[in-house]
Amino acid sequence: MKLNIKKICCIGAGYVGGPTMAVIADKCPEIQVTLVDLNAERIAAWNSADLGELPIYEPGLSEIIERTRHKNLFFSTEVDKAIEEAEMIFISVNTPTKNYGVGKGMAADLKYIELCARQIARVSKSGKIVVEKSTIPVRTAATIKSILEDAEGGLEFHVLSNPEFLAEGSAISDLIDPDRILIGGESDEAIEALKDIYQRWVNPDKILTTNLWSSELSKLTANAFLAQRVSSINAISELCEKTGANVDEVATAIGMDSRIGSKFLKASVGFGGSCFQKDILNLVYIARTYNLTEVADYWEQVILMNDHQKSRFAKHIVNTLFNTVNGKRIAMLGWAFKKDTNDTRESAAIYVADHLLTEMAQLAVYDPKVSASKIYQDIDAISTRSSEENRDLLSVHLNPYEACRGAHAVAILTEWDEFKEIDWQTIKDNMLNPAFLFDGRRLLDRREMENLGFKYYTLGE
Repeated sequence: MKLNIKKICCIGAGYVGGPTMAVIADKCPEIQVTLVDLNAERIAAWNSADLGELPIYEPGLSEIIERTRHKNLFFSTEVDKAIEEAEMIFISVNTPTKNYGVGKGMAADLKYIELCARQIARVSKSGKIVVEKSTIPVRTAATIKSILEDAEGGLEFHVLSNPEFLAEGSAISDLIDPDRILIGGESDEAIEALKDIYQRWVNPDKILTTNLWSSELSKLTANAFLAQRVSSINAISELCEKTGANVDEVATAIGMDSRIGSKFLKASVGFGGSCFQKDILNLVYIARTYNLTEVADYWEQVILMNDHQKSRFAKHIVNTLFNTVNGKRIAMLGWAFKKDTNDTRESAAIYVADHLLTEMAQLAVYDPKVSASKIYQDIDAISTRSSEENRDLLSVHLNPYEACRGAHAVAILTEWDEFKEIDWQTIKDNMLNPAFLFDGRRLLDRREMENLGFKYYTLGE
């Protein structure tokens, strides 16, 4: 019997749940979609009349919210009510790396996943399709199934794995025109119900169905492979600097090989975001639990290379500024981990800033989408120094010209397009001489910057 889904609930109104449910609501106007979250402040932001106050910035998201909100898309803190009414429930809560106990620093912390499963089991009065949307370790579905099977009343639950493959900054376009949709499960009926939703706008040829475990592992593996490419080209960037090669020329040459391809071959100060590091550490932990030492060591090296790239960029700033940045003003342009998002999780900027603050630099930060409170929250979370010390050493500014005024150096940490349009001559004229420019994203043209009088450094040449 074909299941006709009319009400969907998504637990977790974050970077995945928000955009995903917005697009589903937009493409399926006959389905009522409710996002629930215990964070009342976040839900209030989603419901704000000012679309500029949405908790997540993604190009195209506010337009979809404007079309669908209060029509068939709703944001609420009434979790139990939404669970009870829904026929299909997406779990899209955070799965951070554990910071305690067994697996500390590597394993995924699944406490929020388990709490969701228990709440679904407790509240439900009818059978549900439960969809894993969070990034989780292999065989997490077995835990969810075990909890749901013990629900009172003998209700029938089906668990599906439907991992997201979104790139922040292009999440809406990725959702509207995905490379693929992956659905893993054991119930053909449940799989078809979810497949039917996506088929409203996605070509059926792009919808891949697998077993639960293949689907769960595919998400971790995809992120691991992408991160591996970033660390690989970054390793080559350091070699380029020593040999006189240019990393962009090397990347172009190898990217033209159809077996390799050109994507994710842009040298930078390092990858960030909520997924790459967390998922690789999770993969390493899983490998170690199965005593696959060589496999674990292989993937761990991707993380070590990424950490090295951030560290050597920060050290190069200190070394270039005559081996001391104590008391020197350094403007940092960009705090988000990549352009077109306000997400700062694992951003390279945080770790470069922490290194420079330890050297007693005076940092002046500007990011077009990240608030001052979030910047201070991020640097405080490192716990290297007190909040008072961080506020004494780090200031946040409303525009790049203000941040760069009187600076000894400028460091570009996020590849925002607006940084290419800055009047760099004005920036240079208002800096101290010699004026140093450290381009951690290979965003600018060396010859142009040097003609303006900058001492220019970028990774990989």
